[in-house]
Amino acid sequence: MLHTLENLIKLARGRKSSPVEGSYTNKLLADKSLSKEKVLEEVNELIEAVEENSNKIHEAADVFYHLLIYLEANDIKIEEVMSELEKRRK
Repeated sequence: MLHTLENLIKLARGRKSSPVEGSYTNKLLADKSLSKEKVLEEVNELIEAVEENSNKIHEAADVFYHLLIYLEANDIKIEEVMSELEKRRK
């Protein structure tokens, strides 16, 4: 499970440092407005899927991917987010 998340983080950072022409990830990294729109769209699609009890896993995966790319595009490191969550643990 964590291996998949680590691979996604490596992909985002790799594409950010070495862009690949035609890459959807690079398109999102380069266009913060598009990245933001996709996060909002995917969250809404997840909410709909949960309410309709359909495609929940697919939509949740889309949210994770788009959120991670949005964070990376805005220089927010997932490690810092995890650290903040750890501080909140009681």
